Amino acid sequence: QVQLVESGGGVVQAGDSLRLSCTFSGGFFKNYIFGWFRQAPGKEREFVAAIRWDGRFTHYTDSVKDRFTISREYALRTVYLQMNSLKAEDTAVYYCAADGTFTWVRSYYTSPNSYGSWGQGTQVTVSS
Repeated sequence: QVQLVESGGGVVQAGDSLRLSCTFSGGFFKNYIFGWFRQAPGKEREFVAAIRWDGRFTHYTDSVKDRFTISREYALRTVYLQMNSLKAEDTAVYYCAADGTFTWVRSYYTSPNSYGSWGQGTQVTVSS
């Protein structure tokens, strides 16, 4: 059974940086697609970024482009989300998600309903 464990959240000031990590276990890292989603209080869970297992394809939501970078370290079975120039509106619980059943199609990897495995979430709070 796939397990995802996130870490790296915290409280920072606007303009600061954080790096979130998501460690994958219980399955074969190869052929998985990994996504980062976030959910602010009172809002729906929204797509942030996704990466294919080999790192060849990535995609970001417009609001984080040029500020966030998703990457992966195959040997460590870990996916990262480097977040720079953080803004107050980035405040949310960030979730890592993974699934090995769909291909790199935008309508799939941007939808939380496509992912079968989720981490517990890590809180990111950005004070202005």
